[in-house]
Amino acid sequence: MNKEDFKESKDYIQSIDRMFQVLNTFSAENPSLTTSEIAQMTGLSRPTVRRILLTLEYLGYVKSDHANFSLTMKIIELSSVYLSSQTSVWQMAQPVMESFVRETGESSSISILDDDNILYVARVSEKRIMSINLEVGSRLPAVSTSMGQVLLAYLPDDELKERLNKFQFKKFTENTIVDKEELYEILMDIRKKGWGGVDQQLEEGVRSIAVPIRKLNGQVIAAINCSVHAGRVSKQQLLEEFLPKLKEMARLIEKIVSIR
Repeated sequence: MNKEDFKESKDYIQSIDRMFQVLNTFSAENPSLTTSEIAQMTGLSRPTVRRILLTLEYLGYVKSDHANFSLTMKIIELSSVYLSSQTSVWQMAQPVMESFVRETGESSSISILDDDNILYVARVSEKRIMSINLEVGSRLPAVSTSMGQVLLAYLPDDELKERLNKFQFKKFTENTIVDKEELYEILMDIRKKGWGGVDQQLEEGVRSIAVPIRKLNGQVIAAINCSVHAGRVSKQQLLEEFLPKLKEMARLIEKIVSIR
């Protein structure tokens, strides 16, 4: 049963769907929002959003400061069990990533696909090059990141097209891809060549390259990247010097994951 069919079934609970729509509006870019802002972002009515927020506040998952709402630390409880199980896998990849970072002097991360975002499950940072502080558990929009584009590229074609049709594109920089057809062609090229890269699509001055991490059966389960400052590392250097090392690191991590 696909998502649209399920939504019409008797098992679908609309109030839960709406609650998570409200929760998903909060992000690193939008840590504090008003009822009106959330209503505009979700398409829900303002009274509906208000009732959801007040209920979440009563349960301890959001807090209010006058007209602004933000998430509380209690929300972490919802993901702590999942993240701890994932961390046990990816912690074993940490020494390989640390070796790569020592050799290149650049940062590396592993992420998995989480709806329209990527979820960081491992990270070794040499230098902070982004305005936001990335760590395990951080989320970024999949379509504007190298790891996200790699993970999207290996989805079944029907699922990929469904996601792209529903995705709300946001222009972060002049380089951000916001055209669905253009992005689809980029993803097909990634699927063909086995790696993806973005040049200042999410943030000015940051470029990165990523490759998939696969199970023994070939299924892509994660992506690993190398991110650099655009003023320090050229696109040519990223491809010629860093990509071969990144591929080698991914193969080593695949062996680690397969024997877990």
